[in-house]
Amino acid sequence: MGMFSGKIGLVMGVANDRSIAWAISKALYAEGAELAFTHLPGPSSKRRVMELLAPHDPKVVVPCNVQNDEDIAQVFDAVRNTYGRLDFLVHSIAFAPPQELRNPYVEMRRAGWHLAMDISVYSLVAACRAAVPLMTDGGSIITLSYYGGEKVIPGYNVMGVCKAALEHSVRYLAWDLGHQHIRVNCISAGPLRTLSSAGIAGFSKLHKHAAQRSPLDRSVDPKELGAAGLYLLGDLSSGVTGETIHVDCGYSIAGL
Repeated sequence: MGMFSGKIGLVMGVANDRSIAWAISKALYAEGAELAFTHLPGPSSKRRVMELLAPHDPKVVVPCNVQNDEDIAQVFDAVRNTYGRLDFLVHSIAFAPPQELRNPYVEMRRAGWHLAMDISVYSLVAACRAAVPLMTDGGSIITLSYYGGEKVIPGYNVMGVCKAALEHSVRYLAWDLGHQHIRVNCISAGPLRTLSSAGIAGFSKLHKHAAQRSPLDRSVDPKELGAAGLYLLGDLSSGVTGETIHVDCGYSIAGL
């Protein structure tokens, strides 16, 4: 019996086998969790995710455009109709138009800024609002951030601003939902080679620098992010909410 046996969770944001959301999902599966998933609309995204999930045969795998409130409602309706409740939610969703990431932040277009904020930040608010009615016995919600939300990371640009807003949203959501025994926390992950990081200019240099400057002299392992997800989603962190926990081999504590 794993520590998540009998628990129902929804994972939003698995794109492929390198996704942080997938690292967390694998850790949850190993501990006995029952998981539902969303994927980006479109046949190629669905194919990648379904191939990844095939060994686990999940009961709920639903396309979701988080800019569309009807899509979000359909996701949570599917969870309600299948399980009747939800114990935890993993939100791992972020996007900015590639050109906006390549350009200096001062050249950010209004439309691109709104799009990045809508998908990367507001989607967490919308997902939390939809999850609350299903978390009748309390629950735990986590999202994913990066150090670029705290300090300037060249090339991260508008995503850094989005992550700053995301982390503060976590605090306000934790305040709003705490009285319903729902905890909301954030993992700030060290740089990993994922589909999202491929769009960041100079990522290879950034990745190497973080490993060299980290107190542990290495990059974070996806399994460590999975373990952090287990901690924040499970009972061991029952007194923790509104926090951003760095899982980055200590890079964020270094001044040089």
